[in-house]
Amino acid sequence: MTITFGREICGDLAIAQQREWLVTNGIGGYASGTVAGLPTRGYHGLLVAALKPPLDRTLLVTHLDEQVDYGELSLPLSTTRWADGTVAPRGYEQLEQFWLDGTIPVWQFAIADALLEKRIWMEPKANTTYVSYRLLRGSLPLQLTVKTLVNYRSYHSRTQAGDWRMDVQPVENGLKVLAWPEATPFYLLAPQGDWAIAQEWYRGFELAIEAERGLSDRDDNLLVGSCRLRLMLGETVCLIASTEAKPDFDTSASLQRTQSQTQTRLQQWHNAQPDLAARAPDWIRQLVLAADQFIVDRPLPKHPEGKSLLAGYHWFADWGRDTMISLPGLTLATGRPDLAREILLTFAQFVSQGMLPNRFPDDGNPLTDADYNTVDATLWYVEAVRQYLDFSGDKTLLTEIFPVLQNIIHWHQQGTRFNIHLDRQDGLLAAGTAGVQLTWMDAKVGDWVVTPRMGKPIEINALWYAALRSLAHFARCLGQPSADYDQLAEATLKGFQRYWQPDKGYCFDVLDSPTGADPSLHPNQLFAISLGCDRDHPPLLTPDQQKQVVTICGQQLLTSFGLRSLASHQPQYQGHYGGDQTQRDSAYHQGTVWAWLLGVYAIAHYAVFRDRASADQVLQPIAHHLQTAGLGTVSEIFDGDAPFQPRGCIAQAWSVGEILRAWKVIHQTAVSPNPAAIALT
Repeated sequence: MTITFGREICGDLAIAQQREWLVTNGIGGYASGTVAGLPTRGYHGLLVAALKPPLDRTLLVTHLDEQVDYGELSLPLSTTRWADGTVAPRGYEQLEQFWLDGTIPVWQFAIADALLEKRIWMEPKANTTYVSYRLLRGSLPLQLTVKTLVNYRSYHSRTQAGDWRMDVQPVENGLKVLAWPEATPFYLLAPQGDWAIAQEWYRGFELAIEAERGLSDRDDNLLVGSCRLRLMLGETVCLIASTEAKPDFDTSASLQRTQSQTQTRLQQWHNAQPDLAARAPDWIRQLVLAADQFIVDRPLPKHPEGKSLLAGYHWFADWGRDTMISLPGLTLATGRPDLAREILLTFAQFVSQGMLPNRFPDDGNPLTDADYNTVDATLWYVEAVRQYLDFSGDKTLLTEIFPVLQNIIHWHQQGTRFNIHLDRQDGLLAAGTAGVQLTWMDAKVGDWVVTPRMGKPIEINALWYAALRSLAHFARCLGQPSADYDQLAEATLKGFQRYWQPDKGYCFDVLDSPTGADPSLHPNQLFAISLGCDRDHPPLLTPDQQKQVVTICGQQLLTSFGLRSLASHQPQYQGHYGGDQTQRDSAYHQGTVWAWLLGVYAIAHYAVFRDRASADQVLQPIAHHLQTAGLGTVSEIFDGDAPFQPRGCIAQAWSVGEILRAWKVIHQTAVSPNPAAIALT
């Protein structure tokens, strides 16, 4: 789709600062900002480098203070808000148009009869950002002065500069910046430019979004140099920010590589499912491009080609749970099974005591220092394997990975970390240790676990049942015994009816918790429908129960952009997500809307009612959302109350992935089955 704005958006600072762009490099680094050019987050910057890919993300180049001289006019292109509320300069006033070229942000500034175009992109697999300027129209030469402001801090932190001085040295075509002797040097380069060194702190940048989140909203950035560039009609000049001393100075070639990658992603998607892709609306095509932004390299000693998925921008790393939930949508629905295979093999390296990590440390060894506080990541892994095999028919991978899957089931049967174990009396998985958050509803403030869900959470047992059915199927495919898995699954199927509340017409959310069963209306019961809807085995809920669940979730949890995490009539419900961390985390899973659940609901609705048009309509509001918040992508969460303002991350992997997967599931029945998947069975 074409995401484009004119002065009706660009010229209104209050609106333009709410629309954020994002470009990524595939190794964890990124550049991001607002349409207005106004930094509103500590996470905004032109070069946020992943110094230990895909983590250790460090803000290096923060902001460009741009000034144009054209004839007798001297006008700013950049915009800054200061701690006292002053907005100066006000470059957004020259902004005539903004759009996304794929995922590349493009600005056009009108200066009298001149029209100047600006683009920002990153070199794939490099901590290198390009900022190009092209004079599209004009009767005179245009002179551009770019003052470059830098930093050297974790993207989570802020800088109060004091008397800190960086070492700035001239190099061929630009400047070398060294924050301190042990720091990673970085370079500011412009082959056509005339550089001058500076050492001046710009103090008191105001970061409005951080103030809303109860975080420090002041930052200092260092002006290290200015570059003067002269443009003639039709000419392009470029400023390059990089951790490499000699990046490619061929701007056209770099831009072509980025644009070619965009076309390759769309072609892969089309080739994998041509009939489906031909019928897809433009907004689905945009999500196919958004999917690629989460994919990163995670090289390991025994698997140097390792891959992973970042959970969200700007602040999440590659979480085990998020990766496995996102994987089918971000890779299989986009026609990239080879990528799915690499991710599955990468995470197989991390299985310990039958568990996958929840998250990896920014520092330390990911193989030894990962956090395993999750009961669902491992079960989502089994489901991701199942969907990959259904898509690809890759029996070679199945043979290689089957012992890992057997190990997972074995550990869950006998018991593993955090009291995760099979209760043989009812065939259900139990989990939970005081003070530890284990499910996706995992907010924790200090020692307070907001929604502890100790006991037998419903989606965990829907996943457990799906995993057992998958293992039985895999065993039969490999000519190995499957009866034990079938027997375990039958026990879970029988025990699962304990969740049903006939007087309410929906399921308990948790059984056998320290306070008994939780009768609150949460969306987690939808997984009992969506996880088995494309498989040939008995469902966990009866057809009538399924209809009741989908109906009541639609009536009380569904919103335009996702499902509330708790029904609004519950005493704990909070309809606004905001304030400091305690306030935000208390609302995170007690009413806040989650976009990824929109896909789950749409799949469950279609599975129960077989009404493609209605299920498709559930997803349609996302098409409009792509033009707000994170442009061309899907936010993490929204307020539970109307008008459902986007909150949290501007780009969330499972939000994009599950909506892509849901659209495919709803529409793929008109497409012939995958021959490879048939061959596997």
